[in-house]
Amino acid sequence: MNQQAKAQWSVQQSADLYGIQRWGNDYFGVSADGKLTVKTLNTEVTLLDIIEGMKERDLQMPVLLRIENILDAQIKRLNEAFGQAIKKAAYQAPYRGVYPIKVNQQAQVVEEIAHFGARYKHGFEVGSKAEMIAALSTLEEPGSLIICNGYKDEEFIELGLQALQLGFQCYFVIETPTELPIIIERSKVLDVVPMIGVRVKMTAQVSGHWNSTSGDRSVFGLTTTQLIQVVDSLKAENMLHCLKLLHCHLGSQIPKIQEIRNGVVEACRYYIDLVNEGAAMTHIDLGGGLAVDYSGEQSSDEQSRNYTLEEYCEDIVETLKETLDEYGIKHPVIVTESGRATVAYSSILLFNILDANNFEPAYLPEVAGSTEHPLITNMREVLKYMTPKRFQECFNDAHYYRDEIRELFRHGKIDLRSRAMAENLFLEILQGIYNQLNDLDRIPPGLEDLKVSLADIYYGNFSLFQSLPDIWAIDQLFPIIPVHRLDEEPKRQAVLADITCDCDGKIDNFIGEFETNKTLPLHALKEGEEYYLGVFLVGAYQETLGDLHNLFGDTNVVSVRINRDKSLDFVKEIHGDTIADVLSYVEYQPQQMALNYRNTAERAVKAGLITARERQKIMKTFNASLQGYTYYEKED
Repeated sequence: MNQQAKAQWSVQQSADLYGIQRWGNDYFGVSADGKLTVKTLNTEVTLLDIIEGMKERDLQMPVLLRIENILDAQIKRLNEAFGQAIKKAAYQAPYRGVYPIKVNQQAQVVEEIAHFGARYKHGFEVGSKAEMIAALSTLEEPGSLIICNGYKDEEFIELGLQALQLGFQCYFVIETPTELPIIIERSKVLDVVPMIGVRVKMTAQVSGHWNSTSGDRSVFGLTTTQLIQVVDSLKAENMLHCLKLLHCHLGSQIPKIQEIRNGVVEACRYYIDLVNEGAAMTHIDLGGGLAVDYSGEQSSDEQSRNYTLEEYCEDIVETLKETLDEYGIKHPVIVTESGRATVAYSSILLFNILDANNFEPAYLPEVAGSTEHPLITNMREVLKYMTPKRFQECFNDAHYYRDEIRELFRHGKIDLRSRAMAENLFLEILQGIYNQLNDLDRIPPGLEDLKVSLADIYYGNFSLFQSLPDIWAIDQLFPIIPVHRLDEEPKRQAVLADITCDCDGKIDNFIGEFETNKTLPLHALKEGEEYYLGVFLVGAYQETLGDLHNLFGDTNVVSVRINRDKSLDFVKEIHGDTIADVLSYVEYQPQQMALNYRNTAERAVKAGLITARERQKIMKTFNASLQGYTYYEKED
């Protein structure tokens, strides 16, 4: 691209096109030379600099990049926003955040949350014995909260009781009445006074994709009848003083702030009556719900949210204070379980584009002495009478002639070269129409989808099912943008395909400037030059939910810390799964497989198909592949 063409496109136009300021939460920007930057500690570094550092450390694409500074910043923002809201409202109790380990269970993430969150006594929510073990071995600050949700057996409960002995505030949240007798029995055996919470079913149902987690049909929590049974059972055991926490899961990824307010009001009603029943209540856990604005629309759409973090905190604090003050109830410690909002921003999937399939006419040589089929001649005529007023007619004619030629080919009445010529002319007609559509005051019916039908397919070096499963499973939107060349206008429209052999391994829904789009603006590939894309806000659930489709394993993982002087600390790096690794996950034995293949090669030597030296080369390739990356590797 010449300098004049570059000058007609600004980096601000790229920032607007990809919505960086709308969804980036002030963590990302664009440098003057068109490179995507990560902003933290009042400094910026480019993602290309980080990629170069990865390459120097033999970490090939794709890579899951974690920015530790962003994770720290999100914990700080959440705790300080609640702290300011509490001060503003003169609320008489503190905030205590807990991170649900299920959202991202990776050790690097959990360890960093425990380490940085210690200054805020930021704790963990656990839903299994394995998560409990992770929490107990990671938390550093005495007095940190551990909220135990999910179904609990004796071993789970013993771990929690022993955590109490070590100084942690470990609450058993009762999900079903059958859990209570086990808690009572084990606490007596170990002579430990338990800290008990109750989870109630909320009648208020929120909107969004996960609305089934709230309302009467929620699979979690006690009914009002069951709640009374738990209270009466504790009274009978003289243990009502152990009931200290109310858990009300408002929902997940709640887009509307009013729904959060409504949920808090309902939670207060339960809290007030539990106090009146004689329970020694001290904490109210409002569960999750703080949404991430994936689309950047700042709306009530399920991919967005119509409130800020500050508004979320202030509305919760104000609603609690106003409702409880009316009844003279002492203010409880506020607990929330923000997982998605804590970790989403800190992880980026980086990958390179391997190839592109462009749906545009190509040069085809004329065949000397051949007689052109009349239908092909008709298609050439369409190009001659193609004017804006006749676009609809040309579009219809092109489809008719193309389909007729395909039918003739199917019956063997037209040859391959003629079919190819017809397909080429068809694309030429459609491209000609598409290139002039923007000049029309009104796009004719049926031509609105031309951009989609003519979009390129860019093949990315990643597995959708391993790294971005929510796109496939629930149509989740993630911001996807090039990490360089943002000082150039992206003139190609594309959809993305991964390297699995599955028709679902594609992305064809993207965040747009004003609405979601079926195509993504990208730059034309340059010969001999890598083209890198980043998928952002992927820190929540994606690693945990990824699978081994086509036996593509975990990607390389890099954790980076950015310093004030713009230097980078490559804190941790984990090389992704080898082929041997993923084969072992599905019950193959790589050593036995190598032996079997060696025997096959030796039989080929005896049969005279290959030489012994060739067998050596064949086995070397096989063994090297076993230890290689499951993704596409480029030779240096």
